[in-house]
Amino acid sequence: MRPDGISTENGFSEPSNGAYTPTPRKPSLNGQSTSANGNAHTNGSKKPSQSSSYYGHNREEVTRILMQSLYELGYTGSASLLSSESGYELETSGVATFRSAVLGGKWAEAERILIQSLPNVGSQPDRNPPPEEILLLSEDADSNEMLFYLRQQKYLELLEARDLSAALSVLRQELTPLNFDVERLHALSSLLMCPIELLHDQAGWEGPVSSSRERLLGELSKSISPSVMIPQHRLAVLLDHVKSTQINNCLYHNTAESPSLYSDHMCDRNDFPLEVAVDLTHHSDEVWYCEFSHDGSKLVTAGKDHNVLIYNTADFSVLHRLTDHEEGVAFASWSPDDTKLITCSQDKKARVWSVESGRCLLTINHHRQPVTAAAWAADGESFVTASLDAESQLRHWSIRGQSLYTWKGGFRVQDCAVSADGRRLVAADTEAKIHVYNLLTYEEDYCLPLPSKPTSVAISQDSRHVLISLAEGEIQLVDMETTAVVRHFKGQKQGEFVIRSTFGGAAENFVVSGSEDSKIYIWHKENGHLVQVLEGHIAGCVNSISWNPADPGMFASAGDDNTVRIWSKDSNRPRPSGPTPRSRVPSNGVTRTSAMRTTTL
Repeated sequence: MRPDGISTENGFSEPSNGAYTPTPRKPSLNGQSTSANGNAHTNGSKKPSQSSSYYGHNREEVTRILMQSLYELGYTGSASLLSSESGYELETSGVATFRSAVLGGKWAEAERILIQSLPNVGSQPDRNPPPEEILLLSEDADSNEMLFYLRQQKYLELLEARDLSAALSVLRQELTPLNFDVERLHALSSLLMCPIELLHDQAGWEGPVSSSRERLLGELSKSISPSVMIPQHRLAVLLDHVKSTQINNCLYHNTAESPSLYSDHMCDRNDFPLEVAVDLTHHSDEVWYCEFSHDGSKLVTAGKDHNVLIYNTADFSVLHRLTDHEEGVAFASWSPDDTKLITCSQDKKARVWSVESGRCLLTINHHRQPVTAAAWAADGESFVTASLDAESQLRHWSIRGQSLYTWKGGFRVQDCAVSADGRRLVAADTEAKIHVYNLLTYEEDYCLPLPSKPTSVAISQDSRHVLISLAEGEIQLVDMETTAVVRHFKGQKQGEFVIRSTFGGAAENFVVSGSEDSKIYIWHKENGHLVQVLEGHIAGCVNSISWNPADPGMFASAGDDNTVRIWSKDSNRPRPSGPTPRSRVPSNGVTRTSAMRTTTL
């Protein structure tokens, strides 16, 4: 539920302002004799001569959903013709009147229809409305909740119109007596003093009035039986379910394009990046991190040799070698516009670089322990550094190096991430928990305990989920709103070292992780199936993975064998110029152990 009480997470796009407004013929039934499951005919239909079944589906349901879709598509004449030819009505006159009242802001009429539809109203003296004007409410409908949403919309529109006396009257005489959601009521009260330019943000009330009324109608329709009021955009929702099922059943789905409805969908395994196209051998020691820029044109790598390298992904030539750090570099982060780069090192410093010139613009030497990660604010004007320094584990900085805020807590942070919408900061506590903060207010939203130490966190582009790598060899996908674990991913080897997992694929359809067994593991994000296990690197751990956001057919892996591997579906990419590959295993045959990892877990 949104802050304004209106849910928009319905699985489909917001409707346009041209919502359908059919004028149905007067129905012959009032809908009151129908069960809430909508199986019986309650929309005032004439009984058609055809069979009641359409390939195993209820003919009336199919026809009415088609009528609704035709209205939404703007084909009103075709919708009316379908109604006439089939004998089915889309909805009762009461529903049509209620819809028109809500979308037109006729609040008295909307309330009249709603109130007269409540149980026992019809038996009261002088309160016997025509049966066709009564809504059939679902069994779990909360009349106070429905009235609250209606009056809340009325109140907010009065505030926007700056009719404060009328708004105050609605607040005191209509909203307060309902005694519903007292906390929300207090929030609404505070809006009386809110400047009009801040009203929408403060109320969580997005878009113009017409859009907010559409969302209100969608929320109210959840309390009305679908047998008389089909949920909004029902065909679009059903088609979304069909596409989602096909995507979930397609192991190698790696495209952002929506599957066609004309045929069943299945991606070709040969289009998936399973081949090593390039070996980058410019590091002289273990490579701990790699990440593509947001536009996919560059790749940064960092490692134990104190070096940070920036590559041009067109031919993987080295653009810059950054050598100012005095110890191993564990992390790097691109600014939202890819013009700057933050690097984090065991030398207890974080540095901000110009990507164009390779020049260091800023050095953060505040922390007294290794700096483990950094995350940019959504506007690119500030960033957060994370450290193993328990006295200053998280700090917010301006781009000019001014300290904006220091979080208290006395814990050590292994990794951090900021959501793409800029609202939340997630910090991985080495004491087996994650902290989620509101980045705007700096307050902690919640602290989530974990079964073992987290080694990395990554937030999905839609800001809904966080991916948490755990030292015990498990990756969890967690819903950031409910804190529920949506899915578990297992199979990779992890226990002693820092291994980073991330989202991958064109639409983040995959979860991908390195492993202590030198392999790369790729899972389908939605169904949790293990899609592929790749022989990642010759020896040691695969420490970090990054999927190219601009080219879903490419990802990079960084390993203890001193190399970065570029994986692609096209193995004929040109090899970069550079030094001859070195032996990836020490002469004594013993795999090296990362100093960074052994000191943090």
